[in-house]
Amino acid sequence: MWAAPAALLFLFAPAADFQAEGLKALEAKQYERAAQLFTQAVQADAKDYAAHFHLGLSYSLQGKDAEAIPEYQKTLELKPGLYQAELNLGMLLLRNKRAAEAAPVLEAAVTAKPGEFRPRWYLAEALYAAGDFAKAEQHYQTACGIDPKSAPAQLGLARAQAAQNRIPEAAEHFRAAAELDPAFRDSLLELAGLYEKNGQPAEALAIYEKFPENVGAEERLGELLIETKRFAEAIPHLEKAVERDATPANRLALATAYHLNKEPAKALVQLEKAVAAEPASYDLHMQYGRVLRDERQFIPAANQFMAAAKIKPESKEAWNELAGVLTLGEQYPQALAALDRVRDLGQEIPGNHYLRAIILDKFHQYKPALESYQKFLAMSTGQNPDEEFKARQRARIIERMLSKK
Repeated sequence: MWAAPAALLFLFAPAADFQAEGLKALEAKQYERAAQLFTQAVQADAKDYAAHFHLGLSYSLQGKDAEAIPEYQKTLELKPGLYQAELNLGMLLLRNKRAAEAAPVLEAAVTAKPGEFRPRWYLAEALYAAGDFAKAEQHYQTACGIDPKSAPAQLGLARAQAAQNRIPEAAEHFRAAAELDPAFRDSLLELAGLYEKNGQPAEALAIYEKFPENVGAEERLGELLIETKRFAEAIPHLEKAVERDATPANRLALATAYHLNKEPAKALVQLEKAVAAEPASYDLHMQYGRVLRDERQFIPAANQFMAAAKIKPESKEAWNELAGVLTLGEQYPQALAALDRVRDLGQEIPGNHYLRAIILDKFHQYKPALESYQKFLAMSTGQNPDEEFKARQRARIIERMLSKK
């Protein structure tokens, strides 16, 4: 990986035995010993750029980037334009997420050897990491010309073009990378994600279908099929994902597919297991509660909405759902308490007043019931025509009853 050709290793004539011994240690891959020897060389002559270079190389080969970087910098201070030091320093800076610093160093290396693949590719990587996608694209293009069989260069070019929202061009290079090296086949999943973001679900589906062995791809394929309302088609893919690696997320996706495909019993099984695996998930409790509600299992649904409300006490959605199923389950005092919570949050909607009116009406609390019916009618204004009709009829009856007292 590191630039250290034999010609460079013996270019310098070491004046002290520890330099000669250091070179031997490097050749023998005794990197720690080499570092010790070149440290002594630097101490003996701080201006010996060869000693600084080989000390940096010794650290690099041990993965001690923090120690290697200043040695390469010192080398270039003493010997500007030393290609091997520029390349190694640029690679280290890039690896340590210092792309902006790496780019000018690597540009110098490219200038020194414009026909070499490695400095050109690393420069493209640094420019991409620094956010200069157009310039990175140029260098990736050149790198591909130098080595047409380089999958990393093709992938880098694809990403640079994608970052500039040129998905059709990028797609060609994503596919080229996958064809050149099977290890890069998964990069097609990255392309699928780009297709999704670009509003091209059919193209994304076509890619996901090529990865039946990939649990994540199967899961995403199923979710996309749900989004495109192909619920029955989604189910086998999501079943496979759950079978191979069950997670709360893919159980939820499978439950959603079952529910939308009118298979509620199967949906409830998956939701029960998902909630058991992740009891602190607000979204899971809410979804479980909704399916239970749709199956008219009002009290079990209330338990799920209550759990969700405990996780997010400020969620008007959870409290509203809770009030609704408690009302349907004829748990009126508890439903009123849930409605009070929504009111305290300052987020009442027309339906809250309607539910409150119904409950108060059942308790023969006619005056506050009438007030709630009237608030509902004032807020709803045609949004809920059936309920508005019932509210008007009941309000007239209550008004007559109250006028006789």
